[in-house]
Amino acid sequence: MNTPVDRLLAAFEGANWESFDAFAPDTVVDWTVPGWRETSRGSEDAIDLFRGWFRDEGRFEDLRRTPLPSGELVEFTLSWLEHGVPHATHQAHVVEVEGDHIVRDTMWCGGRWPASLLAEMEEAARA
Repeated sequence: MNTPVDRLLAAFEGANWESFDAFAPDTVVDWTVPGWRETSRGSEDAIDLFRGWFRDEGRFEDLRRTPLPSGELVEFTLSWLEHGVPHATHQAHVVEVEGDHIVRDTMWCGGRWPASLLAEMEEAARA
């Protein structure tokens, strides 16, 4: 199956936005990152936003998808190399779908963490 959410997750993991077609023309992305919240409107703005965040190929460390009446709740940790340095992010997305397009993505991101911070978090988890 190739749902709009499948295509979004493939773009996140593969950093391939050139042929991405899952956003509705008037899609809304309501995004929250550490210390900031903003809304992007329209498919081009949404693609530009995610192209900036998901610019390096990565892989899902964990991925949980929960069906919702209007779409899916998607939770994941994605890791990648950025200029040779391991990074990761932990995010949750409530993705609303109509037909074959995403009409809204309400997302929360814990931040982009470089290897040094990932090591600190791992050490704290062992304490």
